[in-house]
Amino acid sequence: MSSPVLVNRTILDSDVVPLTSRVGAEIRGVRLGGDLSDAAIAAINQLLLKHKVIFFRGQEHLDDAEQELFARRLGDLVPHPTQGPAAGTASILNLDSGRGGGRADQWHTDVTFVDAYPKFSVLRGVVIPAAGGDTIWSNTHAAYENLPAPLKILADNLWAIHSNAYDYAAVRPRATAEEKRHFEEVFTSTIYETEHPVVRVHPETGEKSLLLGNFVQRLVGLSKSDS
Repeated sequence: MSSPVLVNRTILDSDVVPLTSRVGAEIRGVRLGGDLSDAAIAAINQLLLKHKVIFFRGQEHLDDAEQELFARRLGDLVPHPTQGPAAGTASILNLDSGRGGGRADQWHTDVTFVDAYPKFSVLRGVVIPAAGGDTIWSNTHAAYENLPAPLKILADNLWAIHSNAYDYAAVRPRATAEEKRHFEEVFTSTIYETEHPVVRVHPETGEKSLLLGNFVQRLVGLSKSDS
């Protein structure tokens, strides 16, 4: 595939290809980096808000530095609170399934166990398998909107306790010894526990979405078994 052109203009409707009816779109004709125009960055932000997940193909030119330069255009960089950034970077987390801790096979929103979890995650595929290895995404705004009215009312009034300390063996029964060691020595090197409302109101769009996932330990006011 040839490299996409650098976009220094507002992204056009014809550049955007929705991938499903609920979540995801591919944006074509964009060469990511820190030198994108303000108009292009504003359009990318709006498309993220609309489609929740966006994909850019053919970005082989990106290295760690260029990925961070692009990400900085969307907001302040936030390193992972326990795993820390890769050497020579401010925020990049290497997800290497060959070294333990790289795979995630439970639904989650990134780092919700801290007070101010990230606005976006910017992922870059470096080694792509010929088959498999897919990352699966869900639209939690659509999930909320499709709840029956009584469940919406219930969810609107619930808070949940999120933590990075959970029963790893129960959720990952086939985890390798190295993955278990990584979880114990690195991922939970500092234990966080934070309360968040189950229904999040987006500060830019006003949309309501469900803030749940495997970092949720229990609902406030209920035991873990009742939750």
